[in-house]
Amino acid sequence: MSPRFLADENIDSDLVLGLRRRVDDIDVLRVQDVGLRTVSDPEILQWRADEGRILISHDLKTIPRFAGERLAAGLPMPGVIPLRSSLSIAQAIDEIAAIAVASDAEEWNNQIAYLPFR
Repeated sequence: MSPRFLADENIDSDLVLGLRRRVDDIDVLRVQDVGLRTVSDPEILQWRADEGRILISHDLKTIPRFAGERLAAGLPMPGVIPLRSSLSIAQAIDEIAAIAVASDAEEWNNQIAYLPFR
């Protein structure tokens, strides 16, 4: 199954638009689109776990910590992709598009993978 994504509120809409233009059938939603804009990080992580979506976020502090807590508690964790500030929108589109077309959703279970990869 192809990865499905949820873009955190801190993700530029140009990144989401670029992904949709690059990958025809990419399934990417924004937290704003599904009524999660004002909820807590743990609630966002729970929602996307229930939906089987990989979270894309610029939050390098709290999201990875809460994701790690989910892992430690044995809760479902479809994956988190924190984007480092050094990553341009164009680079992020390239890397996430590659993930979307070249991997299966199951490969991202229980993963916290910072972009760009180092």
